[in-house]
Amino acid sequence: MNKQYYVYILTNKLHTVLYTGITGNLLKRIWQHKNKVVEGFTEKYNVNMLVYYEVFEDVSTAILREKRLKKWNRQWKERLINEMNSSWNDLYDAFSQ
Repeated sequence: MNKQYYVYILTNKLHTVLYTGITGNLLKRIWQHKNKVVEGFTEKYNVNMLVYYEVFEDVSTAILREKRLKKWNRQWKERLINEMNSSWNDLYDAFSQ
């Protein structure tokens, strides 16, 4: 099986903060955010709800997508999230089943 890479967007409880990241293991990475294993921005702002993700088989493509999304304004990111997850539910629970 080919390795998969994930570009993801997290938010906080009130949806006031968006964080874009990349990982090779989405479940582990989100668990780390939820359990504040990762110091920094997501820990400081309590950003731990997975509201969007994309899957890639090529790490270079995933990195390029993450860099592009990070440059997007909030409105564009919200539109992207709404297309996949209009209720802004935490996708981690469904993904981890």
